[in-house]
Amino acid sequence: DMKNPGQKIGNDVWCHLPDEAWRILKSMPKERAEIFPYNSSSIATAWAKACKFLMIEDLHFHDLRHDGVSRLFEMDWDIPRVASVSGHRDWNSLRRYTHLRGRGDHYAEWPWLERIIQAPVKLGAWGKQ
Repeated sequence: DMKNPGQKIGNDVWCHLPDEAWRILKSMPKERAEIFPYNSSSIATAWAKACKFLMIEDLHFHDLRHDGVSRLFEMDWDIPRVASVSGHRDWNSLRRYTHLRGRGDHYAEWPWLERIIQAPVKLGAWGKQ
């Protein structure tokens, strides 16, 4: 269900996953139907605790999407290709996510990708139901 002010349920959108995201998804345990079997309130709590611990103010989980979409544009992806990842259906809603800070892939050869893929994943109580 894609977020949409006029249609909250039954708003499914298929999105393309970049190769790096696909590799991370394939590394997840296959114990549940959900790829990330976590309760949304648990994620919100962990995000708030991490921001507090790191003394980061006014950073929201959704800001990661904004940053990711902007980075795809910085990598010279065109509008239809970015929209295939973000799920946006028109340029007007996608345009507000474009805040370019440069050109190129800032994460090319990023050493943490392999560490993330290889790291063991603990699903917690909700993931084991």
